[in-house]
Amino acid sequence: MRITKKLEDLLLKIGISFNDMELLETAFVHRSYHNENRDFTLPSNEKLEFLGDSVLSLVTSIHLYKTYTDYKEGDYTDIKAAIVNTTSLYEAAKGLGLGEYLYLSKGEQDNNGRENISILADCFEALIGAIYLEHDFETAYTFINTFLFKDVLDNIVTQRLYLPAKNILQEHYQEKYKKLPTYKVLSETGPEHSKVYSVGVFDNDTQLGQGGGKSKKQGEEEAARSALQKLGI
Repeated sequence: MRITKKLEDLLLKIGISFNDMELLETAFVHRSYHNENRDFTLPSNEKLEFLGDSVLSLVTSIHLYKTYTDYKEGDYTDIKAAIVNTTSLYEAAKGLGLGEYLYLSKGEQDNNGRENISILADCFEALIGAIYLEHDFETAYTFINTFLFKDVLDNIVTQRLYLPAKNILQEHYQEKYKKLPTYKVLSETGPEHSKVYSVGVFDNDTQLGQGGGKSKKQGEEEAARSALQKLGI
C-alpha cells in the first residue's frame, strides 16, 4: 500500500512541499521491503542516504564555522561528531515520527524496525537527500537547522558535551581503577558499502555500555557515551 497520502501530513509538519512524491517516498523504502515485494517499483533509500549524509556533513561544517567563530578546527571536529551521529539522527527522526512512513519487510516490522536506531537514522539522512534534490541546499540547511540542531547543538556546545566520550571514560577509569575499559564489536549488519557496527565497552566481562555507528570508531564513541550516562558522568 502506497503511503503518498500519509506523507502529506509529514510535509505539513516540516513545512516543505514536494512535486515529486515518488522521490519523497523513496526516502522511506528500506532495502528489506524489496525481499517480499519484487514488483515494487521504487528503489531503496540507500542512494538518498548517501547523498543526505554528504549534505548533512557540509551543512554542519558551514553552520559551525559561521555560528561558533571562536572555536578551533579540532573543536569543530568534535562538535560535529557529537551532533552528526546515529543517536542524534535517530532522535530527530523519532521526533518527526518517520518510523510510521517506512516501507519495511514483515521481518523488520516484527523486529520493531520502525523503532530501529540505524534504520531511522538512515531514513533521516535519506530525507535530507530528497529535500536537497527537490529544492536546494538552503532548504536542506533550514530543515537540518530546525529539526536536528535546534535546542540540541547549543546545549552540546555550552555543556561541552562534544568532548569525545571515549576519552572521558578512559580518564575516569584510569583515575579511579588504574586500568582502561575495552571495546568489542558485537555485530556487523548491512552491505559492505553501508555497514553498521554494534560495539560494546567492557570492564572485564561486565558490559558498561553499547552503541552503534557506520564505523567501529563511531560505534566505540557511542558505546562510551552510553557507559558515561549509566555511570552518571
